[in-house]
Amino acid sequence: MSIYETHVTTIDGRREKLEAYRGQVLLIVNVASKCGFTPQYAGLEALYRRYVDDGFSVLGFPCNQFGHQEPGEEADIQRFCSTSYGVHFPLFAKIEVNGPNEHPLYRYLKSRRGGLLGKRIKWNFTKFLVDRQGEVRDRHAPTVKPEHIAKEVEKLLAENA
Repeated sequence: MSIYETHVTTIDGRREKLEAYRGQVLLIVNVASKCGFTPQYAGLEALYRRYVDDGFSVLGFPCNQFGHQEPGEEADIQRFCSTSYGVHFPLFAKIEVNGPNEHPLYRYLKSRRGGLLGKRIKWNFTKFLVDRQGEVRDRHAPTVKPEHIAKEVEKLLAENA
């Protein structure tokens, strides 16, 4: 299976494949609006804006599995991200990242890069960095700020540019 074969639902309800992002460097993040790490939305948006024209995208997947920190509906989430952090990077419908109902995307990501808890996501704002060929190149803990990933993004953007 390729990451590009994975179906996702956009935050406004459209079903699509990640095929639309083939050839881009991706930072895939499980996000939440009421988390101590929520201010990272600003850093994610800054990273997105800095590199979007070079073939980079941040993909945000809201998740309510950690402390019920994403309780809202998709429209609420989108409004919050837009008004509070000026988010323009793609957001998707709420998903589960662990357990029996985990989204296939996260099953794939975790199978390629385990973490401290093995194949489980520890908390909101876990970040997966994916290269232009769809290979998961790195996984970053929630405590890693987006700006600290910029050099890795630059390196991947330079590869096969």
